[in-house]
Amino acid sequence: MLVQDRFLKYVSFDTQSDENSTTVPSTEKQKLLGAYLADELALIGLTDAHMDEHGYVYAFLPATKGCEDRDTIGFIAHMDTSPDVSGKDVKPAIVHYEGGDIPLGDGKIVTRVKDFPFLAKYVGQDLIVTDGITLLGADDKAGVAEILTACEYLVAHSEIPHGRIAVGITPDEEIGSGADHFDIAKFGAKWAYTVDGGEIPEIEYENFNAASARITVHGVNIHPGSAKDKMKNAVLMLCELVARMPAAETPAHTENYEGFYHISAIEGDESLAKLSVIIRDHDREKFEARKEFVQNLVAYMNTVYGEGTFVLDLRDSYYNMKEMILPHMHIIHAAEDAMRKVGMEPICVPIRGGTDGARLSFMGLPCPNLATGGANFHGIHELIPIQSMEKMVEVLVELMKA
Repeated sequence: MLVQDRFLKYVSFDTQSDENSTTVPSTEKQKLLGAYLADELALIGLTDAHMDEHGYVYAFLPATKGCEDRDTIGFIAHMDTSPDVSGKDVKPAIVHYEGGDIPLGDGKIVTRVKDFPFLAKYVGQDLIVTDGITLLGADDKAGVAEILTACEYLVAHSEIPHGRIAVGITPDEEIGSGADHFDIAKFGAKWAYTVDGGEIPEIEYENFNAASARITVHGVNIHPGSAKDKMKNAVLMLCELVARMPAAETPAHTENYEGFYHISAIEGDESLAKLSVIIRDHDREKFEARKEFVQNLVAYMNTVYGEGTFVLDLRDSYYNMKEMILPHMHIIHAAEDAMRKVGMEPICVPIRGGTDGARLSFMGLPCPNLATGGANFHGIHELIPIQSMEKMVEVLVELMKA
């Protein structure tokens, strides 16, 4: 099956995860795609293809004769899509791109070159785009499609020698829980790659250190006609806290290795207001300093408005995988060599985010991240060139070879 056909089938499944859920996986609908993938992996010819009770899919491609003593290599992708934008009823379209802006769906929404100048490098290629209503799901159903297509190629070409290959498809990566129930012992790989990155030919083995902060503000609501010296408006107090955060240290004003504070949600009224903030920095010391800043800011606001007015719930999410990858740089060199063999010059870039691989690396499975070929993830302007997916299949085949 062509990689694009496989991808288009996967995006027909609504697999949006839910950060407010307490179930595993966070949405039962993810298991529908999980079951489909387990069946497909078995049909391709992988062994022990199954989905476990948590919605994780595992399958294995046995080593060819003479390669049984090779280390098992793992390939991992996630099936869920971001809660940021709907992933239901995705209606992708294939556009042969000849330059200029790209009208989506009925044309009311347009992916404009002035907003996305990188489009110029895809002139002459075939882009899979959205209809302007939902996201596409290339993050990370493209990674799933590329891994399965590479495995199918090896099964069809039994003359190609390879060691044992382990495949893992996870739920809930988008809400930071993708590694929570991953069975590393069952997976059995010496090292692995997540296929969950952006444009080719990127390789990523540095990611943010990450934390989440939830700040709750308790106010006192009094009828506005008699509120003088009595009302403590939770919304206004929360706005005051936000105003004291560094305005230039947000995602819109930072790049490369620069960290940030990102306000992802705010809600409330006079009595109760809530703020969600994510904290990111590649440097561990700066990361700890950012967390301390938030703690000190909340403490200061409580000295102004009274102890207990502001309540902080601060939790670490994941750490920079670099320190776990550096002792195993042969993994990166192998990926670089694979890209060169298929005609691409690899680029190592820092991830301004995180992947399952970051947490798995700290769980004992070194796991850098490879490109999928997609761009504009988590939004209605998400797209992926078919040619990029095809190229990544070639890369994965090279990596799987003995």
